Amino acid sequence: MKFEGVFSVLPTPFNGDGEIDLESLQRVVDLFLKAGVNGVTVLGVTGEVSRLRDKERDVVLHTVLDHIKGRVPVIAGTTAEGLRTCLEYSRAAKAAGAAAVMVSPPRMNRLNSDAVVAHYKALAEAVDIDIVVQDYPPLSGFTMEPGLVVRITREVRTARTIKLEDPPTPAKTSRILELSLGTEIAILGGLGGVFLLEELLAGAAGAMTGFAYPEMLVEVVRLFKSGQVDDAANAFYRYVPLMRFEFQEGIGMSIRKEVLRRRGALADGSIRPPGATLDVSTRAALDRLLNWMRHQQGVPWI
Repeated sequence: MKFEGVFSVLPTPFNGDGEIDLESLQRVVDLFLKAGVNGVTVLGVTGEVSRLRDKERDVVLHTVLDHIKGRVPVIAGTTAEGLRTCLEYSRAAKAAGAAAVMVSPPRMNRLNSDAVVAHYKALAEAVDIDIVVQDYPPLSGFTMEPGLVVRITREVRTARTIKLEDPPTPAKTSRILELSLGTEIAILGGLGGVFLLEELLAGAAGAMTGFAYPEMLVEVVRLFKSGQVDDAANAFYRYVPLMRFEFQEGIGMSIRKEVLRRRGALADGSIRPPGATLDVSTRAALDRLLNWMRHQQGVPWI
């Protein structure tokens, strides 16, 4: 399966007591589908997957798949430090009906290129499902050079989609595609969408991120793919201030959840500790920005 367009990474909603709010999860899915996304990704880093117990992972995955009912592809994050755990997560995702799994290299001492390739090969041999290679060094502690990414796509036929989150992403996108030499690769940008236009210009197939206004990403990609590059650029430049604000390191997930709460998708914007919560000044800055986007930029979704 070829993955392109906009794939929204789902948050995991919690109530004030820290328990998973499944009704809010379903509303977020509905909001993203209404926005016109091409698919969703569940159990990603910004879904606070590291704070979920295994039983909770299963509940979240099945809730999303049961609610979507095949309307769009669902990609499940199955990254784990150990290969056996990764295989277990990936088998569960396939059995539940996921279209693909998203996997980052395992975090380990002295990780090298051969070990990374071996990890993806072992996954492909054990589980017959498409693999999205997540290139996000903060998660794995390992930086994959463009040549290694291309090697994975050549040696693992089910791993032809890359979620690229290793800046500078536009330059790395260009280099990967240059080295691919005819191997069909789909590159999806992440990082909150802040480099979406430049990634598309470099040859990316779309974006995979959890930005709280996926309508914006969908519009930019739609215009770009239809050949209206200048219109896509103009739309993107209108939205960058909000993308930049949401993408603040350390507090970005709290901002995203607060925006989704204001949009009526989440009943509560809580995240699980030790995640940072919004302070008074950040809330005030968010109010000012959303008001400016609404009245000065005329963004219809705000």
